[in-house]
Amino acid sequence: MEKIDKILINAKDIKNRVAQMGALIQTDYAEKSPVLICVLKGAMVFYSDLVRQIDLPLIFDTISVSSYGAGTSSSGKINIIKDLDCDISGKDVIVVEDIIDSGLTMKTLTLTLKNRGAKSVKVCAFLDKPSGRRVDFKADYVGYQIGDEFVVGYGLDFDGKYRNLPYIGAISLDEGERE
Repeated sequence: MEKIDKILINAKDIKNRVAQMGALIQTDYAEKSPVLICVLKGAMVFYSDLVRQIDLPLIFDTISVSSYGAGTSSSGKINIIKDLDCDISGKDVIVVEDIIDSGLTMKTLTLTLKNRGAKSVKVCAFLDKPSGRRVDFKADYVGYQIGDEFVVGYGLDFDGKYRNLPYIGAISLDEGERE
C-alpha cells in the first residue's frame, strides 16, 4: 500500500509559483487571445488556478491524452481520448500539463497541434521530471523541476487517488505497483 512519504511542494509555494507563471504568460501574450488547452485529468487543478492569474481574453479547451494505461511508466503509445472542441488553426496555443516525464506525450501532442495549423504551440507544465526523458523535449513554462520520485497531489494521482491534495507529495510504491 502506498503512503505519502514527504511533502515536496507546499500549498503556499504552489500558489506563489502559479501566480508567477500566470504573470509571465500574460506578459508574453500581451494583446493576444491564446487558446489554453487543459490536458485532462491531471492538469485540471493547475489549469484552474493558472487561468485566474492571466488577465487576457483566453479561449479555453480540453483534451484527454493517454500514454500510461494502468502502470506508472509511459507505454510510448499516445491515444487521444477526448479531442479539442475548437478550431486552433491560426491561433496561439498553450498546452497546460501537470507533469512532463518521458516527453513522449507532449512531443507528440505539440506536433499534432502544429499539424492542425496552430500559429504557435507552447507548453506550460507545472512539474518537469527530466530523469524520465525518453525523447528530447523542453517545456516553455515550468513550475518546478523534480527528481525521480513518484508524485501525487495538486491534480496528480496514483490509481485515481490523491488528486485533491493541496500540495505535491512523494509516495512509496511496492515493486509490483511500479509497472
